[in-house]
Amino acid sequence: MNRTIAVTGATGGLGRRVAERLSTAGADLRLVVRDAGRARFLPGSEVAENPGGYADGDGFAAALDGVHTLYLVSAAEAEDRVQQHRTAVAAAARAGVQRVVYTSFLGAAPDAVFTLGRHHAATEEALAASGTTWTALRHSLYADFVPFLATVSDGRAVIAGPAGTGAASFVSRDDCADVAAAVLLDRSGDLDGQTIGVTGPEALTLAEAASALSEVSGVSVAYREETVEEAWASRRPSGHPDWEIEGWITSYTSIAAGEMAAVTDAVPRLTGHPARPLAEQLRAHPGDWAHLRDVPRG
Repeated sequence: MNRTIAVTGATGGLGRRVAERLSTAGADLRLVVRDAGRARFLPGSEVAENPGGYADGDGFAAALDGVHTLYLVSAAEAEDRVQQHRTAVAAAARAGVQRVVYTSFLGAAPDAVFTLGRHHAATEEALAASGTTWTALRHSLYADFVPFLATVSDGRAVIAGPAGTGAASFVSRDDCADVAAAVLLDRSGDLDGQTIGVTGPEALTLAEAASALSEVSGVSVAYREETVEEAWASRRPSGHPDWEIEGWITSYTSIAAGEMAAVTDAVPRLTGHPARPLAEQLRAHPGDWAHLRDVPRG
């Protein structure tokens, strides 16, 4: 039986990691990308170019012809993101894909505070209605995103937002990739139909995350609480559309509401190694906080 695994987003930070792990494991791979020229050659892989992305249902279905299992990386943030996902799910079913493993978000629900959590819930509903076997990997906030929460102004590094004293179980994308590879290669069927929370080993407040970033980088990073009104006022000058700013702000209010605080055993249970703490992730990837190096130390 053909067991080809298609990986979307294979030139991105998560899809690339997953593709590399599957290649090392000897999987029969198809890398589905918008631009074949950016795809890295991996042993056991072929490349299918789909310039239209998920919005092009016919093109996506053609790229999936003969695929058994699909690793569906969620689309970049966009106003029509849910429709893109629904189109992609329908195309996968039409192409005869037997199984979809989707990158969802921790706490995904129709009434989630986090707008993207609602988007992921809608995609999970589409998967459930598609008739295709599926598993949702609900990632917590990526640990490597923490440094990019810090903005530098007047020689100071600050993480500012309306997160209160809420906590998030920041997870390493390396761990997410390890979990994804394990799930994609699993043939037992035991993980089918599950929503699996993928988290770091502990939940940290943003003040604690700022402290960890300070310790690793040697740069003083502080957390400053904002009201929702202050958050809108500080972000509107960016020129980004309101739907995008709302996503940024609700990521903080979701933390305040406790939607990202759950800690699960998915990483050690599915990979055989412990989940990486935030500080360990930051030490392993100094490039993530390179933009802070011009801030005075201490």
